[in-house]
Amino acid sequence: MGKVAIVTDSNSGITQDLARDLGVSVIPMPFYINEKLYLEGITLSQEEFYERLKNEESISTSQPGPADVCGLWNTLLESYDQIVHIPMSSGLSASCDTASGLAREYDGKVQVVDNQRISVTQKQSVLDALTLRDAGRDALQIRQVLEEQKSDSSIYITLETLKYLKKGGRITPAAAAIGTVLNLKPVLQIQGDKLDAYSKTRGKKQAKRVMVKAMQNDWENRFAEYVKRGEMCLQSAYAGNEEEALEFKKELEEAFPGQEIVLDPLSLSVACHIGYGAVAVACSRRVVVK
Repeated sequence: MGKVAIVTDSNSGITQDLARDLGVSVIPMPFYINEKLYLEGITLSQEEFYERLKNEESISTSQPGPADVCGLWNTLLESYDQIVHIPMSSGLSASCDTASGLAREYDGKVQVVDNQRISVTQKQSVLDALTLRDAGRDALQIRQVLEEQKSDSSIYITLETLKYLKKGGRITPAAAAIGTVLNLKPVLQIQGDKLDAYSKTRGKKQAKRVMVKAMQNDWENRFAEYVKRGEMCLQSAYAGNEEEALEFKKELEEAFPGQEIVLDPLSLSVACHIGYGAVAVACSRRVVVK
């Protein structure tokens, strides 16, 4: 088996510094702010993004250009024999389909994984890919294992404001106005390749309780077999509100005693569509090599 490089994008939440520590490559997601191009984690920091968002500047997301993706692959293939490329879920971005199309020109040397992950669950896929590579798996085998486990993750998110859902057309202006007056906080879920509504609650405290209960239900039923085998990871994420996120992490630690909980910022591509102040709880099955 030849040398295998691991590539992901900044939707995984893996910073450039962490990427260097892990020995992986992270393609920064592009943003346009007032029509000027920025790259997540390179020319656009989390702090600057939320400041620009607060000022209601025009922000839009894009996907990495084919030349940037192929340029990285070509450079890596000078030192590696194969590449595993792990983008965000095809159901949430066109970047996965674009990468899959580009990979057809590489005669199997580039394997694009569509295991329907994003943010902290996508990060876990990168860690899993490293585990498999170190155990001697080639790029195709790594892709196959990750895609076989694509249904074994779950995310619940609640928001501070409905403004960005309205802006993105996910709810009507009238629904947003009523929700704001009544202090309704939606709980959204990502199961597989879709972002869907899970429930509506009065206030954020209640929304967090609903998310904890939903995750406990997944943990005790849907993923019970994997939990028993020690194959499930618990994660939490937030959009700029670290202090609140740390308090929520304490709630999760009480609900899941003895379970390590990884806390990371949400990627800016996600935050752009849900705004400052979101918190999430997630779980994903990790690869265990036997």
